[in-house]
Amino acid sequence: MLTASLALSPDHVVGPVRRRLFGSFVEHLGRCVRTGIHEPGHPTADEDGFRGDVLELTRELGVSVVRYPGGNFVSGYRWEDGVGPVASRPTRRDLAWRSIEDNAVGLDEFARWARKADVEVMYAVNLGTRGVAEALDVHEYANHEGGTHLSELRRANGSPEPHGVRLWCLGNEMDGPWQTGHKTAHEYGRLAAETARALRQAEPDLELVACGSSNSAMPTFGAWEDTVLALTYDQVDHISLHAYYEPLDGDVASFLASAVDMDYFIERVAATADAVGARLKSDKRITLSFDEWNVWYLSRFQADPPTEWRVAPPLLEDVYDVTDAVVVGSLLISLLRHSDRVAVACQAQLVNVIAPIRAEPGGPAWRQTTFHPFALTSRLAAGDVLRVAVDSPTVPTARYGDVPAVDAVATHSADGGTVLFVVNRHLSEPVELTVPLAALGEVEVVEAWGLHDEDTTATNSAAEPDRVTPTPSSTAVVDGVLRATLPPVSWHVIRLARRG
Repeated sequence: MLTASLALSPDHVVGPVRRRLFGSFVEHLGRCVRTGIHEPGHPTADEDGFRGDVLELTRELGVSVVRYPGGNFVSGYRWEDGVGPVASRPTRRDLAWRSIEDNAVGLDEFARWARKADVEVMYAVNLGTRGVAEALDVHEYANHEGGTHLSELRRANGSPEPHGVRLWCLGNEMDGPWQTGHKTAHEYGRLAAETARALRQAEPDLELVACGSSNSAMPTFGAWEDTVLALTYDQVDHISLHAYYEPLDGDVASFLASAVDMDYFIERVAATADAVGARLKSDKRITLSFDEWNVWYLSRFQADPPTEWRVAPPLLEDVYDVTDAVVVGSLLISLLRHSDRVAVACQAQLVNVIAPIRAEPGGPAWRQTTFHPFALTSRLAAGDVLRVAVDSPTVPTARYGDVPAVDAVATHSADGGTVLFVVNRHLSEPVELTVPLAALGEVEVVEAWGLHDEDTTATNSAAEPDRVTPTPSSTAVVDGVLRATLPPVSWHVIRLARRG
């Protein structure tokens, strides 16, 4: 049997566990909003038409912040279409997803849902087809207390208190030729800088996110960040990263190693940001907003794009299996490992659309396989993230070369609690893991969960919502050493606490 070991110490701190790492994303795309979070008439719907079953699962998932209303959708969105009496709201084309948007849910409704879900709103403004004036307008509507035209309009529309949105995205994926209103780096950087200056005149302590590259394979990657940050460095707080992963051409080994690419992406964007700061002789440190990430079978969508204009068509409703869940768990390890630089992260999306939650119109909602590593990581990660040294055999991959079979990160709290998050990427071999615990003192395992299955293609469904769930992991502490068995293609979380 293969063996691996981990070395860790509470003295080797990467950074704090940031609650905003456990963000999600609600876009006006497919059934994410309509029959996802909002379905008047559903048996669980509340007085505002929000599905109670989805709200309950959102809380269980441990979501902290939700990005809204897009995504590609936002680059053609007129925010004012979504406020006021619903019967009077216009119906529009959504060019991004070739859909019809009826605007039954807008900013006021979403802010109300966010309060019920106990999540922070991260709002994206349209810098594709609009600009500074519209950004100021939606900010006035959302955040100004009263006494102005748009703040009084909000009050008249049933939201007497400001929504208090602190975190604002300055557009979406503006480097992408698919984006409505796509711009060059210089065009976007100038517009983002002017929008940021105007928003700070209105409310100086907002947190602002500039658009970075849509993925690390973009031909402009690196040069885009350099140009955009040179123009916006003093006005913004974060720069965004987006990445989606799937097993292209059946290459599951590379798919299981997707976190290698995420690590690469994060570290190079951070290095570019620091280089810009040094060139500008600035003491400021730009942090990263990884505000779109997930497993997404994009090739399936590209092979069968929508052809009809419909309201809330069933788009991107990927069904996730055990392997997908293991990859999601490994991507969460990467995000935690970079908690010194990644300040925000949003798994895209929350419900129905490439989501950990599925919901049928008029029917049940259930947890996809990917729900479980996210929920457990959000619940158990606390305190500081520790740097973990991994000694592991390697597995060959076509895309990333030889990579460690075992990857891991740990968190440590002031009360002595330590949590290990571990993945075995090997396709066929289990790994016996050992972790010397002398640096932690006298500790014991208080809970240990694993996500794996002999059938790595197993999925959950409305008929079998619990076909794949976490199960107790095989672990023991003997003579100050943790020993754990990691089956192939598996993700694990192990919580340790001081004895007594």
